[in-house]
Order: sequence, then C-alpha cells, then structure tokens
Amino acid sequence: MGKSESTLYNRMGGPEGVAVIIDELYRRILADPELAPFFAHSDVDHIRSMQREFFAVVFGEGDLSYSSLTLRRAHHDRGITGFHFNRFVQHLLDILRERQASEDDIDEVAHRLSLYYDDIVGGATTSE
Repeated sequence: MGKSESTLYNRMGGPEGVAVIIDELYRRILADPELAPFFAHSDVDHIRSMQREFFAVVFGEGDLSYSSLTLRRAHHDRGITGFHFNRFVQHLLDILRERQASEDDIDEVAHRLSLYYDDIVGGATTSE
C-alpha cells in the first residue's frame, strides 16, 4: 500500500482491499472479549457488508451518506463507550499497519473515524 495511488480508498486496496480489511477486523473483534458481546445476536455477514460500504465512505469513496441519525440509530442504547470505540479503532489501525499502510494514511483514517465518535458513542447508556 504505497503512497503512489491517488486516493486513500485506492491506497487501502480499493473494494477488494477494503473487503479484506473488514473481514480481518471482524475476525479480531469477534475474538475480542470486550467487543464480541456486541455482536452475539447480530448477523455479522450483514454487518460486514454494511461496514464495507461505510469504510468506502470513510476512505473517501462512494456516494453513500452515513448521516448522524443513521449511525445514532444503529448504535443507540448498545452501551458502546469510548473504551469500546477506541478498541475497535485500534484493531483497525493494527491491521492497516500490518498491511504496511503509511503512518500518514493511518493518521488520516483515525481522524476520519473520530468524526463519527459522537454518533456511535453518543447513544451509550453506560459510562466508561
């Protein structure tokens, strides 16, 4: 994943790369005792599909509009705290490092995800 490709989405590997990243991310999340319970009664294949679309947007590709309302509804009353959000993001950043993404791209991904923090954690009913 060199800096030669023009967009962040392309540097992440395009649709195929994003799919691999999301598959690895959910392999790790489902093995993480702090995060796995959030997915105990979920259709993980559907979530992976939605995440591929979401991360295409996060990586600067696609026309999908992930509004605050959509994200808040999906995460409302799930008990997701800043701890959980940060753990999720850390798994993703670890994967990007392993895939040899540049630190600039990793920082950009972390920044872009941070823009969704309030929408995802804002509905938490428990504190950190």
